[in-house]
Amino acid sequence: MKHIGIMAVSTEGAALCYRTICLEGAAVLGPHTHPEISLHNFSLSAYQRLIDLDDWGAVGEMLLASAKKLVRAGAELFICPDNTIHQGLDLVREDLPAPWIHIAEQVTQDARHRGFKRVGILGTRVLMEGPVYPSKLAPAGIDHRVPNPSQRERINQIIYDELVRARFLPSSLAYFQHVIRDLRNASRAARAVYPAANNSRYCFRPIRGAARSRP
Repeated sequence: MKHIGIMAVSTEGAALCYRTICLEGAAVLGPHTHPEISLHNFSLSAYQRLIDLDDWGAVGEMLLASAKKLVRAGAELFICPDNTIHQGLDLVREDLPAPWIHIAEQVTQDARHRGFKRVGILGTRVLMEGPVYPSKLAPAGIDHRVPNPSQRERINQIIYDELVRARFLPSSLAYFQHVIRDLRNASRAARAVYPAANNSRYCFRPIRGAARSRP
């Protein structure tokens, strides 16, 4: 088994990633068994300051520094459980000292395997309006949809004001469900909706099928 290095950004995203690796590891490898894991985390505020400045090169350099610390701890494979930050990671990918699992590439692979030609993407406003998912989905012949501007702003607010602070309100769950229905019932509807913000996955647990095809 490879030693996994988690390049953490938000507390909740990193915690969910760590927990998932451990639980899925046990399901595959046997009770109480999972790969060796190391985690490094600069403050979310340090990343957010650079994101607000649209300085993705500096974001990438921070992630590269995080990766180097993880390699010194023994990491052989990276995962960054933050979709938005992948815009900076893409700029330094060739400089990373170990392979990196790219979330958008994994989503694209899943959508292609399941025959989806159009998918919906939910996440931070920067993520929904940025290149991370289009740059991977389009070459695979997969179209994508995002919520309308007011919905994107509200989702962004929920992520930053609630989800990254471990607050999971019923009203926010209902709002996500409403947005998903809009994406799946539009004239050129998404055949599946992917929650491209790891914190938001907590909101999808009761939905059971956020990334499933339309009936």
